[in-house]
Amino acid sequence: MINVKTHPSFEEKQVYFGVVEARFPEPERWDLAAFEALKQTELAQLREELKDYDRAAFFGQNPYNRYFKKYKKTYPVLQQLESWLLKGRPFPSGNPINEITFLAELKTRMLLGTHDIDAFIGEAELFCPDAKLEYTGIRGETVHCYPGDVTGRDDGGIILSMIAGADDRTCLHPDSRHISFLFFGAPGVTKEEIAAVQQRLISYVKTLVPDMEPEAIILG
Repeated sequence: MINVKTHPSFEEKQVYFGVVEARFPEPERWDLAAFEALKQTELAQLREELKDYDRAAFFGQNPYNRYFKKYKKTYPVLQQLESWLLKGRPFPSGNPINEITFLAELKTRMLLGTHDIDAFIGEAELFCPDAKLEYTGIRGETVHCYPGDVTGRDDGGIILSMIAGADDRTCLHPDSRHISFLFFGAPGVTKEEIAAVQQRLISYVKTLVPDMEPEAIILG
């Protein structure tokens, strides 16, 4: 299991952070039909659940929505859900590992991240900076983390920010197989809630690759 250290600045934040680590085989061993059937069932159930969707009812007291508003940002899972549900945009397809993350986010409204462990340099550490720190974002652009935000780094620099997202080095790539699924906890999100979403995601992983045995930890 990947070793993730916690800096005192993260520990003072008093939030939880979950990790699920999975080593995927090559795609020839993936059960794409089973995962596609699961995905369609989950999405149909979600559409039924949200048939009377109202943003205030579903996200008004959402801990992540409140957290992002503190930074004058819109919660990205809210945007993703409404793009799929209200605007008719298709569910992202092409990389089942990414689809697992996206499906778990839509179903639970919890913020997740996906990283390539083999791209890490040294150990990973969670911290909360006291200033804006620049790094190269997932699209190759210069972004920055925010003071007080949950942020991750390795020996090569910043690799994630709850607000600004993943970096371009360790983010999921088409050939990534050694995966770290990350579960961000905002103030008000319990350890039990993160554990439940971890188990849901693991069930998705095992549908795609039945003989997989992912490992899970929760920090905080």
